[in-house]
Parts: sequence; C-alpha cells; structure tokens
Amino acid sequence: MEILEIKKPGEKRKKARALLLFSGGLDSILAGKLLEEQDVEIVALTFRSQFFGAGQAVRLAGELGWPLVVVDISPEQIEIVENPRYGYGRQLNPCIDCHGQMVRIAGQLLERYQADFVATGEVVGERPKSQNRQALGLVEKLSGIKGLVLRPLSARLLPETIPEERGLVDRNRLLDIFGRYRKKQLELAERYGLKEYPTPAGGCLLTDPGFAARARQLMKWRGKLWPGDIELIKTGRVFFEPDGLIVVGRDEQENEKIAAIAGATDILVTTAGVKGPLAAVRLKEASPLAAGGVVESSSHDAGVNRAGKDWSGSLPGPGPRTPLDDASASTGRGAELARMVRQIQEGTIRPEKPETGSFEAEIASRGVVRKAGLLVIRYSRRARDKERASAAVIHRGLVYELEFQQADWKDYL
Repeated sequence: MEILEIKKPGEKRKKARALLLFSGGLDSILAGKLLEEQDVEIVALTFRSQFFGAGQAVRLAGELGWPLVVVDISPEQIEIVENPRYGYGRQLNPCIDCHGQMVRIAGQLLERYQADFVATGEVVGERPKSQNRQALGLVEKLSGIKGLVLRPLSARLLPETIPEERGLVDRNRLLDIFGRYRKKQLELAERYGLKEYPTPAGGCLLTDPGFAARARQLMKWRGKLWPGDIELIKTGRVFFEPDGLIVVGRDEQENEKIAAIAGATDILVTTAGVKGPLAAVRLKEASPLAAGGVVESSSHDAGVNRAGKDWSGSLPGPGPRTPLDDASASTGRGAELARMVRQIQEGTIRPEKPETGSFEAEIASRGVVRKAGLLVIRYSRRARDKERASAAVIHRGLVYELEFQQADWKDYL
C-alpha cells in the first residue's frame, strides 16, 4: 500500500470531519455535498490499482476544492482477486471484498487525518450484489469500524451510525434513496449546480467481460496474478501457450504500449522490412521481477555466443511508476524500443541470423517465439502477401531473424 497526498489535509477546523471514499462519480460527489451542508469538513480518499485509476477523482476533487489522498492498493487487491472471501460479481470483480478493504483502510487513516467517521456514496439497492443491505453489512464487518461508516444518500434506510448518535450529523437531513433509478441524484446534481459528472458505469477492468476472461485465463495459466502479466494482457491480442504468453499489438499505439511495458527478459517480435504488429513473448519460466520490467542479472549475460549487433547501450532502464498512473506511461526505455521497432520495419536496422548453437538460436527455435513470428506476419497485410517474409526477434538489445515461407502462415489462424 502506498499513500500519496495530492492536496494535504490541514488541521481540523470544524466540529466534524469525514473521510469520504471518493471515486469521482456522481454519488460520492453528492455524499460529500450533503455533508458539507451540515458543516462537515471533507477529506477525499481515492484508491487506485492496476484495475482502475485515480485520474478522474484527482481532477474532480481539485474542482471541488477538497483535500485529496490517493492510496495505491495494487498488491492488496491482487490478493483479493485471487482469493475473494465473498466471491465475484458477474465477471472477476470481488466487489464486496474490495469495498470492505477500502473502508478498512479508511478506518485506519481516521486518526492520521483527524477525521471522525468514514463516508461513502453507496446507495442501497443500486447494485444488486454489492450494494444490497446484506452486502453493505458485510463491508462494514470487513472494515473493522462498525458504526463509523455513514452512507448519506441512503442513511435513513440503514441503522443509525455513531456520528448520527453523537450529533455530528443530523439524520433527518440525510436521504433515503433506494434502487437504480437515479431521478433523485439528478435533481441533487441540478440543485448543487453540477453540470458535468461521470456516468454511473464503473471504471474497474475486472467488470469488463473481455479483460475478465483474459485474467481468468492468466490465473489458470500462471497459477496466480503477477503485476507485470496484468499490465501486459491489458493490450492487444492475447495468446496463452504452454510455455509462454504472447501479446500482439493491433495498431501503432498498441505497439508503443507493448514496447513501454515489456519486461527485461521479454522477447519482442515484429515484421522485418515491412510495417506490421509488435508482439511481446513472456516465457512462463520468467521471474516476476523480470516480467515486471526490473532488470535482473542472468547467466545468459556472460560467456555466451551472441549473434548480431548489440543495440542495448542506448536503452535506459525502466522509468518510475507513480500511484496516479492510470496506465503504464511510455518510459524512456519503452520509447527507445518503439523507435528500434520502427527502424526494423523500415529496414534501417537489419536482423541477422543467430549462430547455430547460440542462446539466440535456442530462443528462436522455441515454439512460442515462432508462433509470435507467424502471428506478426499473418496480421501484417504487406508481409503476408509475400512468398517469403522475415520476423525480427529483439531480446536483451540484440536483433536476429526468423525466416518463413508463405505456406507457414497462409492458413494460420
């Protein structure tokens, strides 16, 4: 867990202060506005992980003038996704466990930010699985701060909380919104002069059917979720092979992203001499650090016979990743790799054949690498129309060649 204070809360000035779970959505905005009407100070608390970002919340908290704290829960959420106590929603979304974790962390931060209670924008019945009365009770149970979780939009439908009992908040001025019909929220938005606000649809990748299917396959293939693997399967076409994972870019933008997030031991494959996709091959035997882009020493780095020119001298190490990145930003290393790929496709850099018996020859002979070569040719219109075509393999700064005949890819896929 990593905490970043975007706008640091100052000393408490009023009788009450709420730590508001703030997604940037309309419901959490309205919850904060209702409390402000009762002279309650708001400190917005936003979470980010590899499955959802904080950019929207950062922008809106700034517009609303609220202090903002961002908490990166990527490692903790991965553990929950792998083994949720209360199961999944329609896809791979463990919403009850996830919300419980968020409220628990908020409870742990109450003293640090001089807050009296935690507030959320949850509405009873708005989401059938994660926001029914039973689910809200489970969230509070998981949080460990029973009685300190206030839901202003539906408070009058729920048991009285400690801040209400203590007179910090007037229960009669809170609301009794129920269900998915959002007429009351829209009326409140008009009353508060909110002209632009996000739609109620969630921004979590775990609710997306396509990504959820990939993540399930990844857990089955790897046996667990590695952060580097998660980043990789967010992009392009994904293929799971017994000995490796292949991700193929579908356009220039995806090619650049693949170059940016490729790990230190990943094998990149692209078309040689013609424009085409970029594929990343992650071998199943790779370590989690190397797969996540952290350079590790390897026995292959010393005393081996290497083919081709070593282009690695101009590649800087992976750049830092901040808690506010909604996607992996293009690092200096990634930008340099993307430039190298373009030069290979333009013919400025020519791959060479690996020497027989070399480590590069062994890599090139692997079925998963050859499949990546066939895929980039098959998905390149210019390459697949030729009688012969080559794929370039980039590994540890070296560039070498895989040759194919049209018969190899003609009926492929």
